[in-house]
Amino acid sequence: MAAIAPRRLTKELKELTMGECPAGVQLLQSADFETWVLSLEVLGESLYKGEVFALRFRFEPQYPIASPEVTFIVDDKFKAPIHPHVYSNGHICASILGHEWSPVLGVASVCITLQSMLASCKKRERPPDNDRYVRTAPASPKKSRFHYDDDTV
Repeated sequence: MAAIAPRRLTKELKELTMGECPAGVQLLQSADFETWVLSLEVLGESLYKGEVFALRFRFEPQYPIASPEVTFIVDDKFKAPIHPHVYSNGHICASILGHEWSPVLGVASVCITLQSMLASCKKRERPPDNDRYVRTAPASPKKSRFHYDDDTV
């Protein structure tokens, strides 16, 4: 790993474990600087009230210059939220995870953005191309070419 990723991740991990985790977010796993798992709950009144989701963050050696790969975990314990920007395989269509990524962003700010995205949702539905995308999607959503055209859901 390049020298910057471990330094940055050490700083973020310390913040997350020392009580600076955003409300509704909990660090579940951080055994290394490659993969972290966090729980995410939307606070307040929303379509997702009372539901808890899990996010997997995968970090490249170029982090924070390169965005992390962030997906909702889909397994026996967790499901991806039904949302117009979340595919049933857990991939997330969010511009901050793609072309609008900035090194000033971090794990906490991604979690807050996803909480906000879920909290503002007006209708539970999958993206219109969910079935096709899930059948043909690359393993990493970072290799997908999402079209970011709707931030109003």
